[in-house]
Amino acid sequence: MPQQSFASRAYRDDAVVLRTHKLGEADRIITLLTKHHGQVRAVAKGVRRTSSRFGARLEPFMVADLQLVSGRTLDIVTQAVAKGAYGGSIAADYGRYTVAAAMTETAEKLTDVDGEAGTAQYNLLVGALAALSRDEHAAGLILDSYLLRALATGGWAPSFTDCARCGLPGPHTAFSAPLGGMVCAQCRPPGSPAPAPETVILLAALLTGDWTTADASQAQHRKEAAGLVAAYLQWHLERVLKSLKHVERS
Repeated sequence: MPQQSFASRAYRDDAVVLRTHKLGEADRIITLLTKHHGQVRAVAKGVRRTSSRFGARLEPFMVADLQLVSGRTLDIVTQAVAKGAYGGSIAADYGRYTVAAAMTETAEKLTDVDGEAGTAQYNLLVGALAALSRDEHAAGLILDSYLLRALATGGWAPSFTDCARCGLPGPHTAFSAPLGGMVCAQCRPPGSPAPAPETVILLAALLTGDWTTADASQAQHRKEAAGLVAAYLQWHLERVLKSLKHVERS
């Protein structure tokens, strides 16, 4: 009967490791974003021992096919098969590491609030980590594109064309994080920043995945876009993203 009960609580899912912390002498508590079960916190027993069979597969930014058993407070990882070994190449470069940390922290915050969007957030994060590990685009662009698309998936899609408040067709010259993006002269709150037109074009490209336009952007417009993305993210998350301050911006 105990074995049947244990088996009935077992499930399998793909997951990306968001973060880990130590438990006891050899175990770890792992925060996961799974493809079908949302955000999961689980114990991986013995993974800090050198003899562990799957310790390296449960490091941050790794993607794995996991077998878990549901527990009262924490699930238990019983098997892990690597699917995306992104952790090594990301951790080897400080710039990529800080970007990945900001992405996983964002994913954790968003899926903690909205578990129903877990599958879409999982797919988005895995795609971003894969692109980052392969150095497909500038790390900062990958980060800002991920942040905008993750927020859009969570229900906070910004507008970079029509006025975010009244819908008046753009282009417009003012940006308001509380109102949801670019706003017209009539809707513009006092003190709203006025980004360069090239910055607004870049933001729209990052949101839609237009990498031809994004890759051709200039450094000053990337820096300005990054500041607006950070403001938009922190306004809608209603909290400061701790890892974002460590991201290097050229």
